Amino acid sequence: MSTTGASGAPVSGAGAGTPTLLARAVGVRAVYGGGDRDFTAVDGVSIELGEGEILGLAGESGCGKTTLGNSLAMIANPPLYVVEGTLEIDGEQIDLTTLRGEQDLKRQRKYRGGVVSMLPQGAMNAISPTLRVRNLVHDVMRAHDRSVTRDEALDLARDRLKMLEMPVRVLDSYPHQLSGGMKQRVITVVSTLLNPRLLIADEPTSALDVSSQRMLVEMLLAMVEQRIMSGVVFVTHDLPVLSQVSDKLAIMNAGRIVETGPTEQLVHDPQHPYTKKLLSSVLDPTEETRTRGRDRRTRPQPTEGDLR
Repeated sequence: MSTTGASGAPVSGAGAGTPTLLARAVGVRAVYGGGDRDFTAVDGVSIELGEGEILGLAGESGCGKTTLGNSLAMIANPPLYVVEGTLEIDGEQIDLTTLRGEQDLKRQRKYRGGVVSMLPQGAMNAISPTLRVRNLVHDVMRAHDRSVTRDEALDLARDRLKMLEMPVRVLDSYPHQLSGGMKQRVITVVSTLLNPRLLIADEPTSALDVSSQRMLVEMLLAMVEQRIMSGVVFVTHDLPVLSQVSDKLAIMNAGRIVETGPTEQLVHDPQHPYTKKLLSSVLDPTEETRTRGRDRRTRPQPTEGDLR
């Protein structure tokens, strides 16, 4: 595993159980510009991820998690600009900067979707209400490979759905015919049709109920286990979910990574003051609920006068 200090620079640790390096992002800096001055949203972030690992990226709202995810997935659009940073994946180094307009799109297009894919925040709204799922599948595949036929795209989608124990009938459905949890899982399948090496999952469980969250998490774990993808950066502020699904955690604050480490170690023995505060903000309602129930049973009943 690896750890970082407050600067966000990775410090490799030797060990027999250390997985093969899948991806390493170095010195990513992203700004929102277009006004009188630029606002730095991601400030020199470096992270790394091993084969078969899920890295949880946690922090409060507005800390730069989604911006970092967009930068790594190479989908940063104005007014967001990546001004520094590289992504090394499978030994190939990709320049993440987005300052050269159309030249950037051509340079990065071959990596998006197939090497790095994005499962966006609010994915339930990513399906056009006028398209059946099968049409979306074909459009996505054709965007990356013009030679793919409709039958080939649908055959791949059917195989993927069966592999993940999802009903094939969803291909013939319109979005309004699917539940929220089903739509989220369909978008997850569509985002991974090209078997990306790295998936950036941005708040994929935030709009789901508990049972749907569990199904989506199990689906992502199955995809990693079956090598549909080789690694996941799971972006969320939901620490209980991350503690169950991630191998490592990276804690982000004000655009910087302040602490990383194995999930169990970081959860039980955080070192950075911000990490300690973030973890202490997670409510464990069990004891509180029990105490409140005891208080209610032992509290004196109000008299008629007290209710006036």
